Amino acid sequence: MSSWLIHDYRESDLAAVVHLIDTTAELGQESVFSLAECIGALTGRQPAVVAVHQGVPIGAALATVSGERAWVMRIAINSGWRGRGLASALLVELERRLVAARVGRIAYVLPEEDLLGEGLLNAGYTRQPAVAYFEKTEPLHGPAAGLLDDLGGAFLPGGLWGRVAGMEKEKDLIERRVVLPLAEPERAAQHGVRPPRAITLFGPPGTGKTTFARAIASRLGWPFVELLPSRLADEGNLAAALRTAFARIGELERVLVFIDEVEEIAPVRGEAVGGPGGVHGVTNELLKLIPRFREGDERLLVCATNSVRSLDPAFLRPGRFDYLIPIGTPDEAARAAIWSRYTAGRADVDVAALVAATEMFSPADIEHAARIAAQVSFERDLVRGAEPVVPGATTADYLAAVAAGRPTATPALLEAFAADITTHARA
Repeated sequence: MSSWLIHDYRESDLAAVVHLIDTTAELGQESVFSLAECIGALTGRQPAVVAVHQGVPIGAALATVSGERAWVMRIAINSGWRGRGLASALLVELERRLVAARVGRIAYVLPEEDLLGEGLLNAGYTRQPAVAYFEKTEPLHGPAAGLLDDLGGAFLPGGLWGRVAGMEKEKDLIERRVVLPLAEPERAAQHGVRPPRAITLFGPPGTGKTTFARAIASRLGWPFVELLPSRLADEGNLAAALRTAFARIGELERVLVFIDEVEEIAPVRGEAVGGPGGVHGVTNELLKLIPRFREGDERLLVCATNSVRSLDPAFLRPGRFDYLIPIGTPDEAARAAIWSRYTAGRADVDVAALVAATEMFSPADIEHAARIAAQVSFERDLVRGAEPVVPGATTADYLAAVAAGRPTATPALLEAFAADITTHARA
């Protein structure tokens, strides 16, 4: 959990942001843009974001847009907050606004090499043959952007992969088997590794299958398109709707397609009854579409299911899906990492007690308990008014929220999941 909040620049932020820019100019945070130019951009409502801690601005990032190119004018960080990831967080939020404004290229010019140069390289920028000139190309503009909008797709914020808390075993497996071959296809080819084109994630509800799918798209920098079986079914003919959706997706240069609860459209044939998801023709249509989808070099189909045993065996065979990856409930180490994130590493919270109290809890269950505890703390603060109070939920608040909830997974569900790993997992 970050100790700061980032919001769009407001007029009331002007004095504080100008002070940040002015006072950090000699601290290795220089810019080729003058202070006057930065003020002009701010007053001219150019894209800018501000980070605050306890209501006090501690960082800002601003840009100026010219046609399809944006220039990042300045990232200014209070000296006490350097080295904590705030610069990256500000850049990510600024980029989100620039991409939404249909910016095709994002450029950053440094007056000389400094530490920010390494950070820009890590953020996907490429140094061009000029004096510390960094540029980042944002794909999908023009007709392709309209197509992505029509499909309900979007570019997700950068850094989602790094925000996946806990679940390190699953994360490491997906990183090695899925992400790296797709991110380094030429290097993979030297070893005879063919990047995956389709994978299925299976496991109990709330274990983070959707989170992983979104994080993969963020990590690769590919647009994310989710196909919702229920929405496709609303079009009347689910098989035809699937065919149309995949045809349109095929027009995109690169894409990650996500289908959650895929058992609704690919159930075991012979067992399905009633409803658009139970028609054999729908399963047959999807079986035809996957091989065509796999022909693209920069495409990945990610399906998720809570019940892998409900899927038609032909749907899961290796020729269609490269990996069937189990995503289970977090173990003790993973729960400790998740709780540490929600408690912001506070020493006064007994994370070990929370870990012990949340056996069988999914990441979603833990998130819900953390949210309820935070709400209790917030309401208590409001009741006390001006009375001094240490902000944040206590161990008792968290334990009470845990006790009031119940884990999504049951012993029977976890037993079935273990059996499914033995029968179906392929990684």
